[in-house]
Amino acid sequence: MNKKELSIEDLPGVGAATAEKLKDAGYTNLMSMAVASPGELVECAGIGEAVARKMINAARNNLDMGFTSGADLLEKRNTIIRIPTGSKSFDAMINGGMESGGITECYGQFGSGKSALAHQLAINGLFVNEEGEPTSVVIWIDSENTFRPERIKEICENNNLDPIKILSNIKVVRAFNSDHQMMCAEKIEDLIEKEQLNVKLVVVDSLMTHFRSEFIGRGTLSDRQQKINKHMHALMKIADQYNLCVYVTNQVMAKPDTFFGDPTAAIGGNIVGHNSQTRIYLRRGKGDTRVAKLVDSPYLADGEAIFRISEKGIIDAK
Repeated sequence: MNKKELSIEDLPGVGAATAEKLKDAGYTNLMSMAVASPGELVECAGIGEAVARKMINAARNNLDMGFTSGADLLEKRNTIIRIPTGSKSFDAMINGGMESGGITECYGQFGSGKSALAHQLAINGLFVNEEGEPTSVVIWIDSENTFRPERIKEICENNNLDPIKILSNIKVVRAFNSDHQMMCAEKIEDLIEKEQLNVKLVVVDSLMTHFRSEFIGRGTLSDRQQKINKHMHALMKIADQYNLCVYVTNQVMAKPDTFFGDPTAAIGGNIVGHNSQTRIYLRRGKGDTRVAKLVDSPYLADGEAIFRISEKGIIDAK
């Protein structure tokens, strides 16, 4: 006999008003409650800590913890979508394109092609059909005022696409500080669930700008990293839950203690590195080329690809 699946309303101490507050904060099922901390529930639902602990314990006791066989996971991997970059060599390096189900981070210096790649992915992530109609939606969280509709229009016109149809399916929100940026990421779930948007790509350009400017000095490092960790987990959750791709751009800093090789490293530390499924380092190459270097992947070997940024978008280097 199958065990009845409980909802959060079945947990002790959860009435209609509390359930509504929890759902508004993103706690919609037993798993989200089981992995929450008492402090998070106290803050979002206005309940006591003892009540919060009782809710969490009840959720854990009634939860199927979701152990899955390797065979089932292999089958799930078959549902992964890949968003092409426009460059065949780039796509070959990352096994066909940017993967859904996780976060792909591209970091590099100014002018290395991070935002140019984001514009190309925003078009390719719409999966335009043979009639020229987008079949999905792209969300762009813009923290540096880098989104340019003119660039989308240029790429579309050079690839026989309707710019208005394409731009209509790219939803852009300007994030003015780190809290606003985090809130925008958390609201994506509402767009998918309540507005029924078929989101296949979320772009965050760039990830660290506001965190870097708001948290200055070593004394604020711990608070900054905690906030970044929460933000990355929110992005990772929607990527996994809705099988969509999250593409984040990141800045670099100089490492003066590096005597050989490239003295630059991505900012954000291990928090960003460990939460990013795939990490790619972009830099300028010879002439007008750019070089993409696969730095970290759970299953792909390190590699490099050379590409160009043209009026048609991202293309292979000659």
